[in-house]
Amino acid sequence: MSSPTPEKAAPTTNALALMLAALAMLGPFAVDTYLPAFASIEQSLHATPIEVQQTLTAYMLSFGIMTLWHGALSDSYGRRGIILICLAAFAVASLACAASHSITYLWIFRILQGVSAGAGVVIGRAIIRDLYAGAAAARLLSLVTMIFSIAPAIAPIMGGWIVKIFDWRSIFIFLFFYTALLLWWCYRGLPESLPPEKRQPFNPSVLWQSYKGVFSSTLFYLEAGTVAFNFAGLFLYVSAAPVFLIQHLHLSESQFAWQFVPSVAGIFLGALTVNRLAGRATIRQQANAGFALLIGSSLFNVAYHAFLPPALPWSVLPLFFYTFGMSVVAPGATLLVLDLFPQIRGIAASCQSCSMTVLGAFVSGVLAPALSGSVLILASGQLALTGTALVLWLLARRRRARIAA
Repeated sequence: MSSPTPEKAAPTTNALALMLAALAMLGPFAVDTYLPAFASIEQSLHATPIEVQQTLTAYMLSFGIMTLWHGALSDSYGRRGIILICLAAFAVASLACAASHSITYLWIFRILQGVSAGAGVVIGRAIIRDLYAGAAAARLLSLVTMIFSIAPAIAPIMGGWIVKIFDWRSIFIFLFFYTALLLWWCYRGLPESLPPEKRQPFNPSVLWQSYKGVFSSTLFYLEAGTVAFNFAGLFLYVSAAPVFLIQHLHLSESQFAWQFVPSVAGIFLGALTVNRLAGRATIRQQANAGFALLIGSSLFNVAYHAFLPPALPWSVLPLFFYTFGMSVVAPGATLLVLDLFPQIRGIAASCQSCSMTVLGAFVSGVLAPALSGSVLILASGQLALTGTALVLWLLARRRRARIAA
């Protein structure tokens, strides 16, 4: 593996991967941990199911909008300081969520969580690309994904047990302590990967040109859209989990592991596969294999539920193969997006994360409530989303070939 750039020494590769993965875990913890508590929040705050569902949408929208700025701020003021400020803000927001006594206040403080939670995942990608290149960057990105994948598995399980033993407010107290420990760790050990001489001025004209360059790139839309629509296919099931598991599969709040363990096992093994293939297989070969799993698992899911009622393990097994394929496709496509704009990788990472999160907010606020009434329709929605990702990827390949010619 290549060495970090000489401007700033980094921790060992494994230590850096663990730290960046812990930062990226804030997102899944903020989303998945409180999903089993929806019914408790409804009763405690005298809210309707739609009002509680919109706490997730409020978080996702604010997360997506602010990710547009995390990268720009880090390109101008450095990576480390922005991460520390956002961690402090997330910790305060978590305490405020725990103290909320109306659904309106919970919306407000979920928005504050969303504004601050994205810094780790956005800036983390820029840090990796600052310090490493080529196969080394792909290996580190896949290693971060492998560690990070633990969060979506344990988050709903922990949330289910916390709400069963204590109450829903204790979930946000847990988020506060996790963030406080992470803030201390990053203060002590997170390197600054962007030296002052490589930073971009933070002024309207420079930002306008930077964002204009990203959003006027057809390849950006195609390759970032590939990652975003594949992720949306997974997030459709994450958002619909309370209905899918409790109403359709007749499970309890403490049995969310039935959905999330197969999903995360697929993410972990897919990332492990990419880690082993880095430098041996091309991005195109990895994407071909990944989409074979994505489309195949989605077709099986639709075919099964077209003829048979929802049942374990068949209703959740396709999610393992779906997330496996998603994790094989995502690292290569992500690096292609970042390499489109080598001077403003932070902004490129922001725009990519924004595309994923805004689409995720649409999925959680519109698609999941509309499709979760039927498992067959839910599976068909996932097939449509990953099919769209495949079309975007094929168009991106054609455009790159045309540019090369």
